[in-house]
Amino acid sequence: DSQIKRKVGFLLALPPSHTSASTVYGLAQAALAAGHDVYLYLIDEGVKNMPTDQYRGLAQTGAKVFVCAYGCQQHDVSTTDADAHMSLCGLVVLSGLIDTCKPFLSFT
Repeated sequence: DSQIKRKVGFLLALPPSHTSASTVYGLAQAALAAGHDVYLYLIDEGVKNMPTDQYRGLAQTGAKVFVCAYGCQQHDVSTTDADAHMSLCGLVVLSGLIDTCKPFLSFT
């Protein structure tokens, strides 16, 4: 009765104040708890989730969290104290995640 391990991907383009930020957090936590590989890409205003305890926690408990460096620049999100478990990157990474992850869910 072995469960299939999936690569579950999320794109989040909305700030922490938006309900989608907590929805993605909950879905990512559930996927991790179920033993799946979780990939998160924070883009646009989604980069504002990077410094939050929730998203830091996801990165520290095994989710692979990628943050758009350009988005941080555009939205004045400091990258100097970025969590070491998170990766600052560009859109090339995002296209790779879209190709690799099934399912890939976008919250924009």
